[in-house]
Amino acid sequence: MIILGVILLVIGFVAEITILWTIGIILVVIGVILWILGSLGHAVLGRRHYW
Repeated sequence: MIILGVILLVIGFVAEITILWTIGIILVVIGVILWILGSLGHAVLGRRHYW
């Protein structure tokens, strides 16, 4: 999810498409939150680990 968000950020920045930029930011933020929760040992969406 983080990688997809970064890809969308780059495409949105290069092509100047603001909706891709916004979606990229949202995906990066959600991905980082899920990554932190998973690394702390909390079950995320019913899974013990989130990759």
